Amino acid sequence: MKRILLLVFGLLAGLTVSAQYYQDAVNKDMLHIRQPRTVQRTEIKLPVIDGYTPYKADLHTHTIFSDGHLSMEARVRELWVDGLDVMAVTEHLEYRPHEKTLVKYLKDYTKDGPKVENTNFVSSGRPASAEGIHVDLNYPVEVARKSAEAYGVTIIPGIEITRKEEDWYSHFNALFTTDNNAVYAPETIESIRNAKKQGALVMHNHPGWRHVDMNITSFEKKVYDAGLLDGIEIMNGTEFYPRAIERAQKYNLFVSSNTDAHYPSAERYERYGALRNMTIIYAKDQSLQSLREAIEARRTLAYSFGTLAGDEELLRKFFEASISVRKTVVNSKGVASIVLTNNSSVDWLLCCEGQKMFELKGNTSVALSWDLSKPVIYTVFNTWHGENEHLVYEFKVK
Repeated sequence: MKRILLLVFGLLAGLTVSAQYYQDAVNKDMLHIRQPRTVQRTEIKLPVIDGYTPYKADLHTHTIFSDGHLSMEARVRELWVDGLDVMAVTEHLEYRPHEKTLVKYLKDYTKDGPKVENTNFVSSGRPASAEGIHVDLNYPVEVARKSAEAYGVTIIPGIEITRKEEDWYSHFNALFTTDNNAVYAPETIESIRNAKKQGALVMHNHPGWRHVDMNITSFEKKVYDAGLLDGIEIMNGTEFYPRAIERAQKYNLFVSSNTDAHYPSAERYERYGALRNMTIIYAKDQSLQSLREAIEARRTLAYSFGTLAGDEELLRKFFEASISVRKTVVNSKGVASIVLTNNSSVDWLLCCEGQKMFELKGNTSVALSWDLSKPVIYTVFNTWHGENEHLVYEFKVK
């Protein structure tokens, strides 16, 4: 009996090793840990609305081509792994601190040696012509496009106009640019106009960042009143600006939520079990033309850390398309047993008047009891279509 037990334990030990490792095809003395040999993408399930497909986009990113800490190749790969489909290349127009490091690294390849200064126009206020280095601001887009081919990611060319006006930071992303090298002008508003001349769509970035409130500054008012803006970030990284939703409605702007990623996205999102920020674009297809049409038509929603915000009607359609209701049985008092299913990856925070709030996680179901003699109305508290406005939805049960 003892021998049998020893044999069983030996077999189990062997199975444990083989379950953890596999032998290298060439070197028989080397084992490999059993794990996926290829990167696995997070698949984010979102509903189709009115025949339009949801494309998950990040319209505000940075790499070593400005002040980010990832290469462009890594940034594109990371975006795909995180489950997104579209990335805008939006390096800073006036702020590229890595240039000094790169020039020093390439000192033997430069004519006069590493004599360049840090090109930080935000603090220095110096014009581009005074700088000791000139770069091709279209090159990051080329690198991104080449990297994106392997993943089927669509790249939107762009640039971030990064200025400080009247002691307040005012940053704007120009999207769908055709020549980033032709955007710069000493005056901020002229840079925006240069982008618009190319047919770019301009988005007001993080409107509450480093501001004491959400009031529009006198400079920003000039930009708004001149009709130079097409969109606004209502979410940026961990920041959320509810008042910006109503500003988007007032000025007919598309809403957006982006990472503004400088460091690896896993540090802010995956580590905490969160999906990364995304602008959900409802478009006919993934082409630049269709994406632009959808953005101009304001078929966008903003998602960040479980919160979904934007136009009330689009939010309603999104929620309605995500939820299915199945009635199992109705008792003699007219109380129905209901199975409520969330068919999307977005969690919902639901509350019916007089009841406790509960969370319906993505791709899960809950069993509820509904009195069908009364309207079944829920407030979806993690949706926002105004500064203090949440979606109110009435379920129709047949």
